[in-house]
Amino acid sequence: MTKKDNHDTYIAAAPEQLRAMLGQLRVRLARALPDAEEVIKYDMPGFQIGETIIVGYAAFSKQCGLYVDPGAIAAHADEIASLKLKASKTGVTFSGNRPVPDKLVEKLATSSRSKKGL
Repeated sequence: MTKKDNHDTYIAAAPEQLRAMLGQLRVRLARALPDAEEVIKYDMPGFQIGETIIVGYAAFSKQCGLYVDPGAIAAHADEIASLKLKASKTGVTFSGNRPVPDKLVEKLATSSRSKKGL
């Protein structure tokens, strides 16, 4: 697999059915974290402030993941569950059939930032 060096190449290399959703997620995260820098870390696109990664996202074959501080997931666990989204300690997986709503993306990003003390 070719190494991706920026968000554009990462999204372009993702499965076709996920590209638009990833592009929208990128825009939502950039709006929620306007002072964050776009980075590629651990072969995943993310947003970083200083040396701290606030949020990352990834594409898989049939779904995507949004990765944040564990405290952000815990703080919004009820909302995540009510939307019937699948969550782990540090992330939420979603698909085109069940995307993460814009408001929740914003809440998770800002909460992750807060939990990291930034």
